[in-house]
Amino acid sequence: MPELPEVETIRKTLIGLVAGKKIIDVHIYWPKIIQHPEVEEFSFLIKDQTIHDIERRGKFLIFLLDDFSLVSHLRMEGKYGLYPNDEPIDKHTHVIFQLENDEQLRYRDVRKFGTMHLFPKGQEWNNLPLKKLGPEPFSEQFTVQYLLEKFKKTNRNVKSALLDQTIVAGLGNIYVDEVLFRSQVHPEKIAKELSKKEVKKIHEEIIATLKEAVKKGGSTIRTYINSQGEIGMFQLDLYVYGRTGEYCKVCATPLKRLVVGGRGTHICPKCQKK
Repeated sequence: MPELPEVETIRKTLIGLVAGKKIIDVHIYWPKIIQHPEVEEFSFLIKDQTIHDIERRGKFLIFLLDDFSLVSHLRMEGKYGLYPNDEPIDKHTHVIFQLENDEQLRYRDVRKFGTMHLFPKGQEWNNLPLKKLGPEPFSEQFTVQYLLEKFKKTNRNVKSALLDQTIVAGLGNIYVDEVLFRSQVHPEKIAKELSKKEVKKIHEEIIATLKEAVKKGGSTIRTYINSQGEIGMFQLDLYVYGRTGEYCKVCATPLKRLVVGGRGTHICPKCQKK
């Protein structure tokens, strides 16, 4: 699933492709992707709307139109791409926004898990799915004290707590594993039992790791590419994720894979002692 760095990279590439272009029609081939409003109303409202900007909130893209905000979640394998009208449409293309100048913004999704919500501009913040999101990792609200307070209120392990989008928005499996390794914290440790020093280190590494990943275009794991077909390069700098059986870059201990909170989890058993 694309996480904050990948979604931010997609946002940056997409904005250069579609900003200032008008949606003159929409074709929806998999109605379940449209979560709000009903498909017929969605199709009617979005016509003749110009795409002015694209923002990001956690793992969500927000297309700012004339009168509406289109909130899009890519889930596991959703992708956007700009194509000429005469480009053949493959079976995984489920929504097509017909633009001016014989271009189409196409949404492809092999697993069909992605979602789209259309709200009057400004109302997206008062409704799900954005309403309950925690602060952005780069925001002023995301402080060490904030994280300490959130951890003290949960009995969950630290990995599960960090994956909770109501605590901090944008982190997923890849970057939680990387952050915990860089913090030398075992993912099964109970969040409320962490020391202030450990929480401070986790807070620092969340910001540092995500900034580094954004700079390098995200991590290309399995099928992630940005909106121009380019791969991210941060996967070359991953310490633990996807490296089961390989040697730790810090201490040369073989890396292990665990299941924590139902999620595949990658650790160094020496650097991250429980």
